[in-house]
Amino acid sequence: MKRGFSMTRRFAAVFSAVFNRAAVSAAAFLFLSVATLAPAAPAMAQGRELPDFTDLVEKQAPTVVNISTTQSVRRDAPQVPQLDENDPFYEFFRRFGQRPGTPGPREFETRSLGSGFIISADGYILTNSHVVDNADEITVRLTDKREFKAKVIGADRRTDVALIKIEAGNLPVVRIGDPVKLRVGEWVLAIGSPFGFDSSVTAGIVSAKGRNLPSENFVPFIQTDVAINPGNSGGPLFNMRGEVVGINSQIYSRTGGYMGLSFAIPIDVVMDVQNQLRQSGRVSRGRIGVVIQEVTRELADSFGLAKAAGALVNSVEKGGPADKAGVQPGDIILKFDGKPVASSTELQRFVGATRPGTRSALEVWRKGASVEVHVTVAELPEDRVTARERSRPRPIEKTPNRLGLVVGDLGPDQRRDPSASGVVVEEVRGQPRGDVRAGDIITSVTTKGQTTEVKSADQFNKLLTGLDKGATLTLQVRRADTNLFVTVRIEDGK
Repeated sequence: MKRGFSMTRRFAAVFSAVFNRAAVSAAAFLFLSVATLAPAAPAMAQGRELPDFTDLVEKQAPTVVNISTTQSVRRDAPQVPQLDENDPFYEFFRRFGQRPGTPGPREFETRSLGSGFIISADGYILTNSHVVDNADEITVRLTDKREFKAKVIGADRRTDVALIKIEAGNLPVVRIGDPVKLRVGEWVLAIGSPFGFDSSVTAGIVSAKGRNLPSENFVPFIQTDVAINPGNSGGPLFNMRGEVVGINSQIYSRTGGYMGLSFAIPIDVVMDVQNQLRQSGRVSRGRIGVVIQEVTRELADSFGLAKAAGALVNSVEKGGPADKAGVQPGDIILKFDGKPVASSTELQRFVGATRPGTRSALEVWRKGASVEVHVTVAELPEDRVTARERSRPRPIEKTPNRLGLVVGDLGPDQRRDPSASGVVVEEVRGQPRGDVRAGDIITSVTTKGQTTEVKSADQFNKLLTGLDKGATLTLQVRRADTNLFVTVRIEDGK
């Protein structure tokens, strides 16, 4: 969102890169601000007039600020060759401001634009983290044209929220709304500085709530069709009561410009972050030490669940909070502190929002029944290190089983752990029916709610032989240092 493009600081580079390519194969999430030069005009409901935003804008526009930043960047310019003054290229380089024989490192000043809004009369302002990230100087301009230098109180990259402060008093302040009460289809309005045009207003509707975006695990985004362009990042999203319900943060685009998909950070998430930033300058988040994945319909059937919900535990960190609480690989976490877990992403948000040291109750689905365990939440570190993949054995020419897999018993290196069990996938043949790869180690098979530990290649292949055509089974797979569950279906008639 990591980490994405800072509103206008990187917009020119993004725009140029997009149009210098012969084709654009995938859309990208861009950290851009929300606003546009022409407001969207939704179709008028039959028998009703379009809403009037004039009073809202008149009252709330003074609470929105323009934020500009500067940053000094040292870059290596190409070395200019040593040339004689009579050489025709000597004059060429001189005209472009470079003397032949001069070295290269030069210092450049980059500028960025964004938006923000005032949350306290004494000068506290909220914006996006990427707007002020690495800035050497931050200037805040109010609607009355007064300018102030701002300092960063704290910034949280995981949610893209920053709290800054200017030395001023008696400032107009926004009213904070409740995004939980926000309804899909409701009118919303954005005010910001797209491309530096201060106090630009755009309007639209809420398209969806609780939207998950790639690599953004701690924010249930509000999706709107409010026009968004560079310079609006950090600006407020208002409901029709003039309350801020979110911070405009990202757009989804194939071109680098607005395409009808805009995303805002809910204000309740923002206010929790800013409270911690104001108190300590950093945000503390919880963790319980599990690797999880989404529960699909097929996985739910295999584990005997009535519906596809919860978070399936792939692996448990040894000695971590979940391990101490008795959580096991294969458990499906259905509730966290009494709150239903609809998806794996939602569990990450619940745990992340829990203060370290809190004792929380987990309801897990294990072997066809609900079990309650209690876990003491630990603190999430800032950086997570990705483990290196292990070397994989070469495939041996053998007959594939009913899943099209050639499997073998574990080798000496894979049996160093006395408790190690399972079979190694040596080769995947034919059309794959699941995310099983060569080198994976299959440790268990679950079908119709019953889990069987895999001890040998012969046992595993015989187990498959006894299943009916069309049977759905879930394989627990160890891949490198990670456990995951893969659902496959028996398609042949053997």
